[in-house]
Amino acid sequence: MTTEWLWLAVGFLGQALFSARFLVQWLASERARRSIVPRAFWFFSLAGGVTLLAYALYRRDPVFIAGQGAGLFIYFRNLMLIRRETRFSRARQSPHAAADQS
Repeated sequence: MTTEWLWLAVGFLGQALFSARFLVQWLASERARRSIVPRAFWFFSLAGGVTLLAYALYRRDPVFIAGQGAGLFIYFRNLMLIRRETRFSRARQSPHAAADQS
């Protein structure tokens, strides 16, 4: 396998991961019978974005690099917000939360 074929495979893998996020979101929404964005959507976005960014860097495509780079910030930020919300919810549900913070 040549380097060119390897990077082509990386590009297709990134695209597959990135596309899988829409399948995950659609299935979760169908199950809930309302539109939702599950945590897995953001993980697939991040994994696909990182892989596609690596491919874009190899190709030295500034438009592709800028697009994927900006997206990574958004995906990571959404995962941070979800993590913070989960921690906050757990703290509110814990019977010892008030005592632990004193």
